[in-house]
Amino acid sequence: MTTLRKRKTYRKAVLQSLYGAVERNLTEVSGAALHDELRLTDEDLSAACVYLAGEGLITVDWTSHKTPATVSLTHEGIRFMEEEEESDAPTQGD
Repeated sequence: MTTLRKRKTYRKAVLQSLYGAVERNLTEVSGAALHDELRLTDEDLSAACVYLAGEGLITVDWTSHKTPATVSLTHEGIRFMEEEEESDAPTQGD
């Protein structure tokens, strides 16, 4: 069984990968590309995508095998990642 910490790490990795794609003007990423880039099992990638889609941060088109075919950030997902980026940035004077 995957621990909570690992599940959160997988979710963050999916979001970061998709945000990177948006920065490269890609509107969606194939599930196979995410799988290869992140080196997650089908089960872990699917679980992360189900959770993030449920939170409204991504949209997913699913294969008949219940794995992601294509994944993209929603507007809310982009805003979430921008807020994360801003909160991670050092403030002036640091």
